[in-house]
Amino acid sequence: MKNSVTRWWLVRHGPVPCPHGRIHGQLDVSCDVSDDEDFRQLAQRIPSHALLVESGLMRCRQTSGALEAAGLVLPPPLIEPDLMEQNFGRWQGRSWTDLTLDKEPELADFWRDPAHTAPPGGESFAEICLRVKDTLARLSLIHGDRDILAVIHAGAIRAALAVALGLDPSQALRFAVQPLSLTRLDATADGWRVECVNVTAP
Repeated sequence: MKNSVTRWWLVRHGPVPCPHGRIHGQLDVSCDVSDDEDFRQLAQRIPSHALLVESGLMRCRQTSGALEAAGLVLPPPLIEPDLMEQNFGRWQGRSWTDLTLDKEPELADFWRDPAHTAPPGGESFAEICLRVKDTLARLSLIHGDRDILAVIHAGAIRAALAVALGLDPSQALRFAVQPLSLTRLDATADGWRVECVNVTAP
């Protein structure tokens, strides 16, 4: 339909407890869903019965479950692996401090251009932007004029903002995307519209 609008409600999963600052990437780690008030406030901002999309990682499923426990009515999730977090290859499970202390040979090249350089055995942020762009376009076409709740990851949300705003990947990396934050995008016949970015509970 020419005038249809697909409303995307992009939620980053709950915080992952990690005192050592390890790089999680696509590792399947759990998140903290103990803050009932944060989930209650977030659930009140999102329309019930939205199409639910998750990346397939456990921390997204846990977050969706906590939103349902807070009163949000959701259908079974549609799993979209292309909305997964960046693959950091052999750096996953390690910390940036450890990589620096160990004189990781590829680290200097990565920091010179972190948007376009892939970690060893992984993918670049620019590659995430491509897979997220294709997924947003496909689902917006299939599910036009609907609300879509995507419980995903910071990297995928930054990539969605790069798509919506026509940004170079290096510019999109400047966005802060906090755990349990809401970013709202509309896919319209005239292009993308940004409603809000990184909204968290007060």
